[in-house]
Amino acid sequence: MDGMRGRKRIYLDLVLVIALVYIVLLTILYCSESADSDAVIRTFGDAFWYSLVTLTTVGYGDMVPVTPLGHAVGVVFVLLSAGIMVTMFGAVVSFITSEGMPFLLLSLQRHKNWYYFADQCVEADTLAADIYREDPNALIIYGERRGSQSEFPDHPCVYASASPDKIVAKKKGIGAECKIFFMRENDSGVNSRVVGLHGLPAQVYARTTNGQDKLGENIRFFHSYECCARQYWRSKPLCRHEDMIVLIGFGGYGSSILEQAILTNVISVEQHVAYHIFGDARQFLAIHDCLGELFSLDTESDERDSLIFHEGDWARERQILERADRIIICVDEEKEGWEIFWTLNRYYRISGRIDLRSSRKVPEISYFGADEDIYTSQQIIRTDLDRAAVTINEIFRRSVTYPTLSWDELDDLHRQSKIAAADHLLMKTRILLEDETITGLVPSAVQKAYDRYCMTKSSEEAREMYRKLDHMRWLRFYIFYNWSYGPVRDDAARQHPMLCPYEELTPEQRRERDAAWELMGNISVAME
Repeated sequence: MDGMRGRKRIYLDLVLVIALVYIVLLTILYCSESADSDAVIRTFGDAFWYSLVTLTTVGYGDMVPVTPLGHAVGVVFVLLSAGIMVTMFGAVVSFITSEGMPFLLLSLQRHKNWYYFADQCVEADTLAADIYREDPNALIIYGERRGSQSEFPDHPCVYASASPDKIVAKKKGIGAECKIFFMRENDSGVNSRVVGLHGLPAQVYARTTNGQDKLGENIRFFHSYECCARQYWRSKPLCRHEDMIVLIGFGGYGSSILEQAILTNVISVEQHVAYHIFGDARQFLAIHDCLGELFSLDTESDERDSLIFHEGDWARERQILERADRIIICVDEEKEGWEIFWTLNRYYRISGRIDLRSSRKVPEISYFGADEDIYTSQQIIRTDLDRAAVTINEIFRRSVTYPTLSWDELDDLHRQSKIAAADHLLMKTRILLEDETITGLVPSAVQKAYDRYCMTKSSEEAREMYRKLDHMRWLRFYIFYNWSYGPVRDDAARQHPMLCPYEELTPEQRRERDAAWELMGNISVAME
């Protein structure tokens, strides 16, 4: 800071010296010329005008000095004009190529919605393009100067090599808050590049593979694996006829896909889906050591879902592969995934579908995880999903007699609980409408499903089925996060009195399960 003040002081002193020299030259020119009766430069204004047309190389010729001293000053002005023009040209070029021009463009567009990307990469371009399609008032800003070999994006954008805090300051609080994105992963638990932005009047979204979901009120983290898993089960939901699912690969993508399946794949109170997982699951099982309370581990069951982990090579389990209703190839290395895909198609009699993770869209192949499906505003910003989760919490608060927390008061775990309930809305719509072709939430379908719920919930049998189904989903969430039954709720001990079979719940506890279904009426209105 002291160095910056010192440089400013030097620049100011230099400007003052140049201004003083210029005034002295004008004074000499005026005094020498005004004393000669033949001179045309008679006033100080005439001297200024002559200096101006000479220094700018315009040279009208309407005024010229006639005295020897005036000629000398004129020579100085002529010599200075070349330097001034070079300096002015350099200043213009510097203004255009530095922060000057981008900042000028930004200052003229403060009313727009600013989306600032700290990184210039494929993921950033993909998300920026989706934002531009969704928001016609968007202004895309990249804070990283492009390399000479980089491909220019298709959407309009501004390049401003400036830190996020400078960009936010330039917005000056006009219009919506600036949204800031860090699209390169940082595995330090919380993306270390964003910690200093805590409290900044902007919404920050940072990509990571570990750590918490939120930091303070304005920093959100998103996980590529989680986004891929959510997109997979939304675009290719579980169907009633599917009893056996095979996952090949259990790294970041595979574990996230299984996690999302555990939390959302609840379609019937009588379902018994067997998940066969090929990959190293030792750490996963060590962390989630309570899964045996809800799932049959390593043995297929006809009464509940099963999780069967295989340590050996998938290629040896021909019978399992050929009986599977679907095979999900979700290894972290995409090249390896393609090799597995071609091997299965070439050497095995596969009767079910094969879904392959691919970062690029591939025609005539059942793929998932393409960049343009993962890096979208709905996946990263999650406005609709979070709105649904907040609504679920508010409906729940109104449905119980005991004190509960508002959305802002919830910790990360309990927010995730409401988000998991919102994730299940697509499955609820498919269940109510008995239509497995639905792969997206549209207002008309949600409203139709809610109408169906209102019409059928008067039946005691149907209402109990709905409640039991959501209780199954709710149990899965808390068991996955290693909660257990306790006579009273104790968050520190991770105990809850409702972590028990549905039949053991009190009537009031059973009614709490209605909130997740009643939400559909609010969501259908909000989506219009």
